[in-house]
Amino acid sequence: MMSSFLVYILLFCALVVLFKLFAFLLKKPTGTGEWSPDQAILPYTDIKGSTILIHNIRNCIYRTETDFDVQYYDKTISINDITGVDFIVEPFLGLKGVAHTFVSFRIRDGSFISISVEIRKRKGEHFSAWKGFFKHFELMYVLADERDIIAMRACFRRDKVYLYPIQTTPEKAQQMFLSMLQRANKLRVKPEFYDTLANTCTTNIANHVNMVTPKKIPWSHKVFAPSFSDELAYEVGLIDNTLPFAETKKRALINNRADAALNDPSFSKLIRMQ
Repeated sequence: MMSSFLVYILLFCALVVLFKLFAFLLKKPTGTGEWSPDQAILPYTDIKGSTILIHNIRNCIYRTETDFDVQYYDKTISINDITGVDFIVEPFLGLKGVAHTFVSFRIRDGSFISISVEIRKRKGEHFSAWKGFFKHFELMYVLADERDIIAMRACFRRDKVYLYPIQTTPEKAQQMFLSMLQRANKLRVKPEFYDTLANTCTTNIANHVNMVTPKKIPWSHKVFAPSFSDELAYEVGLIDNTLPFAETKKRALINNRADAALNDPSFSKLIRMQ
């Protein structure tokens, strides 16, 4: 028979597991912490009719991926100034299926505002898909200049970056832009946890697209393995699918153009030139 001592040990271990499970279920995001400098300030917008005042658009100046100056600016636009949107995919080197995705909205004056759904890192933290299952990271929407958010990935992190124009109308791009700004505002006052399965960069983008065009993005493993999300976008016609996908993807790779345009004020225009 099992000794009483062993029974007590097993009961104690079970109680510890139950306590940790209970604590996990009760854990709430706080919105407070010693955040990484590039994520310390949350963006928000004031929306009055068709006029939108966007606060805290990030525009970091990078020397290396980890050595940079953080700066922000505000911008006022009309929602009618949004004329289109692009989908960007950054596969992570050496991690099959894993990628970061974000979108960039075209403004009538030729500029762009990128919106990236990310983990909000504390100082010294790095992304971990495993930790993302266990309420470790909070979620944030980064609003950024393209010479910040694209150049950092393509020119300094040296990941491959693919840029695809989304096939949609200006009106639907405007609706998607508004829905993303409203969600960023909501997260500022009601934080959420990042979830590696259900609350990621790509699942959020899919939700915003489906708010504008219901059921446009179907349930697919390619949403949960986002390095294949561009293939899914190709299949459902969100991006141009008149050429074979391999050719479309080849044309979408912007790393060489980003390197050449890094210090050019026309960065956004040049990375889109074939």
